[in-house]
Amino acid sequence: MPAWGIALVVILPIVCLIVGGIVGFAISQKMVKKQLKENPPITADQIRDMYRQMGRTPSEAQISQIMHRMRNQDKK
Repeated sequence: MPAWGIALVVILPIVCLIVGGIVGFAISQKMVKKQLKENPPITADQIRDMYRQMGRTPSEAQISQIMHRMRNQDKK
């Protein structure tokens, strides 16, 4: 077997695995970030319920402020 044949059999699969792993990681990271942006882990209704459980009635300004902070935290 010529030297270039050995290189194809040994090195090419290793390089393909490494490149595939990097590309797969980048795509999955992008998809997770997109899903979290579209479907945040906590909603305004959940924030209202937490305030009620603490015995407080939140104003809409407080709710929007908390939601704004959470969106900005995701951008960091």
